[in-house]
Parts: sequence; structure tokens; C-alpha cells
Amino acid sequence: MTLTEEIKRKALDLGFAKVGIAPAAEHPDEYARFQSWLARGYHASMQWMTKRPERRADIQNVLPGARSVICLADNYYSSDRYSAECEAGKISRYAWGSDYHTHSLRRIEMLADYIKALEPAVEVRSYVDTGPIMEKMWAEMTGVGWRGKHSNVITREFGSWVFLGEIITSLNLDSDSPATDLCGTCTACLDACPTGAIVEAYIVDSRRCIAYLTIEHRGEFASSIDMKLDRWIFGCDVCQEVCPWNRFEQETPHPEFRPREGNVTPRLEDIAGMSQEEFDRRFHDSPVERTKLAGLMRNAQRVLAEERGTME
Repeated sequence: MTLTEEIKRKALDLGFAKVGIAPAAEHPDEYARFQSWLARGYHASMQWMTKRPERRADIQNVLPGARSVICLADNYYSSDRYSAECEAGKISRYAWGSDYHTHSLRRIEMLADYIKALEPAVEVRSYVDTGPIMEKMWAEMTGVGWRGKHSNVITREFGSWVFLGEIITSLNLDSDSPATDLCGTCTACLDACPTGAIVEAYIVDSRRCIAYLTIEHRGEFASSIDMKLDRWIFGCDVCQEVCPWNRFEQETPHPEFRPREGNVTPRLEDIAGMSQEEFDRRFHDSPVERTKLAGLMRNAQRVLAEERGTME
């Protein structure tokens, strides 16, 4: 068994759904695309994306001497369904359970330790949605999946219900072929987006995206009637729910990603009047912590106003 094969076998043994490897090369076209997205203001208030953008231009700026990038996909899908009841809000499926930043990273670091045990002189950097790297591009380059027209990464085997993580390493490993875009002529995600946030194939304007508005946006919402949250109080899954590739969804093997009690059908009234103590108890080690209590209450109050027809 080669070193590359050993690493891939260990990744699968640790419970990752997919693993792929690509050379740690520059991708100037991808960086130019990212800069264009920023220039159009599509990052909204996420100013952290504009800080030291040159680090995203070349993986060598993250780990000098890097030779390979290992991309890992973690399946988080649970088959529970959102409630159709108007008094229930909706939380994005990825946030039904515990925080992937903690739990995926724990297993990625176990893989990194395994690599260092095999090759003690190796250098590695591990990330889960936190490093200055273009992880969707690396998912494509490693063959893990391709970017759908909704901008999420889609895998053949698990659809788009996956978290991504990376290990950058100084090892020269065998590379996989890049993924092929299999969206074809389908425009289901563009057609279904409730706010028109997918302004063109593969391009999302965060300023109109319900996921951005309910998670990253701070302060009050605009009152425009065409920006209704459609009962989403944290994130939005509409573009993924309509994707034909998600018929290949598979139940997650990780109990930490399965729904916590009340997260599939959160009662709007409960959330709108929630105390800090209850928020801490219910959403500790959860992606929902990202929006903080004030943001979650704001979202629930907005949805209640929409449902009652009292939104100004």
C-alpha cells in the first residue's frame, strides 16, 4: 500500500465520506473570480473575506513548501423533514446537530496526527471552513465534488449535504483527477431561490441570501416585502432541497450531526422570547451559536411578523 493509499484508507476509517488529493498549485483564474465577486459587493458585510486576500491566491502563502492538498467531505444528512406548520420556524439542516467546526476538525486532526506518525518530518495545516483558502475550489481540484449553480459543492454519492475540510501538507502525494461539473442545463436552484440571491449560475449575492441574512447579517432587516424569510430563522436549504443530485442523499453515520430535540420544528414564539440561559442550554456547541441570541430572536420575530401580515 502506498503512502497515499494509507492516508485515504485512514480518512475513510475515521468516518469521512470522501477524500481526494490535488497538487498544491496556484489557481490564478479562481482567485480572479473571487476578486470579481468581492468587487461586486456580493460578500455584503463579511469584511473578513477581504482581509489579506493574497493568502487565498496561493496555498504557499498558507504553508510555505506545501506540495499537496487533501480535501475531506463529511456527510451530515438526516432524513427528518421541516414542519409545514406556520408556528414552526426552519433551521438549516447543517445546524440541526452539533457544530461541525468542532467535530469534523477533531477527526481531521486525528488524520493529520496519523500522517505525522507515518512521516515525522512532514508539515501540515488543517482547516474546516476557517482558513484563508478557497475550499470549494479545492474540493473540485481533488475530485471530491463540483460546484453546483447554487455555489455549494455537490458529490455524486451524497449530493451537497457535506461539510468540507482540508489538510495542506508538504508531502508529495498522488493526485486525483478534478471533478467534472454535472449540473448540465438544470436551473432548479436558480428558479427556486426565494429571494433571487443566485444572480447567475454559480454566483450568489449574499445581500439577498436568506442564509447570509439570518446568520451573518447584524442589525435590523430591510422591510422590503420581496425579502421575506419564508419561515427560515437560521440559514436556508431551498436551493439544496430542489437539487436533483440530492436524491442520492444518505443518512449521516455521525450521531453528533443528527437533530437535537426541537431543532427540526422550532416554535417561533419560543425562539422570539428566548432567554440567554435557554439559548446557551439549547444551542451550546451548535452552529446556531454563530448568530447569537439577539440575531436568532430577531429572525424569529421577523418571521412571526411575516406570518401575521404585520411586517412594515
